[in-house]
Amino acid sequence: MPLVELPREVMDIPQAAEYLGISHDTLYRYAAEGLVPSFKLGNRWRFKRSLLDAWMVKLSWEKKR
Repeated sequence: MPLVELPREVMDIPQAAEYLGISHDTLYRYAAEGLVPSFKLGNRWRFKRSLLDAWMVKLSWEKKR
């Protein structure tokens, strides 16, 4: 039985930028400014997929108001 590869829960800048459809530079800036949910592991930015999803839902609700 072949294994199904699940999407990674924790992503780095390139993976998260592709997931969000924005450039690496934009995502790095958003992370550094605290605009997107992120954390540093050592000196590298990391992003949890579930937190990014919740962040996008929150943004879409705010824009509808």
